[in-house]
Amino acid sequence: MADDKTKTGGGDRGRVAAGQGYEVRYFASKHGITRQQAEDLIKRVGNDRDKLNAAAQKMKGR
Repeated sequence: MADDKTKTGGGDRGRVAAGQGYEVRYFASKHGITRQQAEDLIKRVGNDRDKLNAAAQKMKGR
């Protein structure tokens, strides 16, 4: 069954859906990193938005 995008909740907001290109592009753009870097972070850290935000900030600080 297809994902019903009208039924979102708190759980959806706390995750970055790696399979949804627009979410990965938005995350990458928000943090000033490439899409590939964002995908690598998701693979390494998981899809928890708070953890990803922290990891992206560390990456930018290098």
